[in-house]
Amino acid sequence: MEKEKKNDISFSRKRSFTFGAYGGMDRFTCGDETRLETAENNILDILDSPTNENKPFRSANSNQRDTELFEIIEKLQGSRIDEQRCEFPLPLKSQLLTIGGELPLILPSKMGGYWIDPPLERVADVSPTSSHFGFGPESYDIMERDGEAKIYHEFFRSRYHHSFTAVDPSLGPLVLSVCLEEEENKLRVILRMKECSLHGVFSVSLFPNIPSAVELAKMLCDRVTISKFEAVSYLKAPELITAFDEHRVSPNFKFGILYQKEGQLTEEDILSNTDESEEFKEFLSHLGETIQLQGFTGFRGGLDVCHGQTGSQAVFTSFHGREIMFHVATKLPFTEGDPQQLQRKRHIGNDIVALVYQEGKTPFLSDVIKSHFLHCFLVVRRLQRAEEMDGAAYQVSVTAREDVPPFGPVLPDPPVFKNCSLLREFLLTKLINAEISCYKAERFSKLELRTRSSLLESLQVELSTRSQCMLGEPSLSALPSSEGARGASEGSGGFIENFKRAIRVRSHSFETLGVPRKTGGSGAQKPKTEKEGESDKSPGTPSTLSESLGPAEVKDQTSPQEET
Repeated sequence: MEKEKKNDISFSRKRSFTFGAYGGMDRFTCGDETRLETAENNILDILDSPTNENKPFRSANSNQRDTELFEIIEKLQGSRIDEQRCEFPLPLKSQLLTIGGELPLILPSKMGGYWIDPPLERVADVSPTSSHFGFGPESYDIMERDGEAKIYHEFFRSRYHHSFTAVDPSLGPLVLSVCLEEEENKLRVILRMKECSLHGVFSVSLFPNIPSAVELAKMLCDRVTISKFEAVSYLKAPELITAFDEHRVSPNFKFGILYQKEGQLTEEDILSNTDESEEFKEFLSHLGETIQLQGFTGFRGGLDVCHGQTGSQAVFTSFHGREIMFHVATKLPFTEGDPQQLQRKRHIGNDIVALVYQEGKTPFLSDVIKSHFLHCFLVVRRLQRAEEMDGAAYQVSVTAREDVPPFGPVLPDPPVFKNCSLLREFLLTKLINAEISCYKAERFSKLELRTRSSLLESLQVELSTRSQCMLGEPSLSALPSSEGARGASEGSGGFIENFKRAIRVRSHSFETLGVPRKTGGSGAQKPKTEKEGESDKSPGTPSTLSESLGPAEVKDQTSPQEET
């Protein structure tokens, strides 16, 4: 017993997962300091060795079980580090040295899969004194993620209207809203389906009588096959419908900022920077204000504002009614002995768009940062000052995965900015449009379709059930209020939060109707309410999300103090 007790004290395992783009790591605490140093040295030896070598790991006082455990951990950790290493294409470098005498801001991936703007053939003769051919800030239009999301709130809620629900055998749940605009003698109709919402305006004079709900639905979509809609009589239906229509509308954005010094070519080097040059600080001041995270009350983008576990400072700004939080790599916690810097990767690796500031002439490789989420990078390089220049000049380039559609504003020709206010207007607009455009990529579009389908299914069930309650259905008279509907009405907390909310809402609706819910092996999820962009708790991993994104990104924006 004494020997076992001694072993328990000398070696205890503390599970502390830090989620980033590649999952987490286990930490070990040991009662004997010399034993800890020996274990760490052996770990480093194994990590430095090739992953395909079966190098035995043995400690003098370890038993066979401990040995096997460490071997598994080190192999997994070594594999992840090798996966994120990106080789610099030397042949390509030698070819590009002839273009303008300098390397461009971005080099294409050796594996392909990315587009670059401007193309490499246009990167010649870029200097701080180049003439500027481009559009002014008046043409920097911010894209709308869903142009029809606010139609119901704008045209229906202030007028008398009706809503209807049905379940089509081929199209699934349908929610129809009809409004008679008597002053203009028009019928305004919205049909919500899994794929999209269809909006139409019809002149009343075209019909001898007001068309039925089925006829209006078929006017918008000829694939509708049902013969009857159910009228919605629930008094709070407009709130639920508005929440569904606007679940993709969010005024908050979060972007990563990476600091690349001269000669840094790998993710490990870029994420390991701890100091900030005066030029980098000046550039950050153009983007926003450096704020203290402790007690910050604005949009925090997943950063800890209570316990300081994500650093003490961040860069924040408001831009045309939108709040933007920047995850600056150098301001996030630095972990000694962690080459992956998971405390930084867990935030920047879970962003969709990142900005790279280059100090020097080392190009950025399109796929150097390994992440399932990051789909676009804006790269900015400060050019050498010329004698006739009063201030700094910045060159800008963009790269994104090949399934991300192009987005504005258009880069000037040449892509050089000598006006800092114009640079700020351009970069912030470009960052927002980049994220909205990235949602159209294959990975995100599939998840958005799943999210919308789940939320629409929940909405249809909720409206139908509540309407039966209003009509006095005895079996449903004591139905409790839906947490899922309340959660959705509070708005969107980000792309992944919307997906997780959709899964919870659908599960709750099935439970309400007495339909058994399929379990994926995990414990039951406790209902909870999240605020838009503010709650970072994850209620349990939906199986569909895990299958699509892997185990790492499910914990998007999880606060460190909430990890177990």
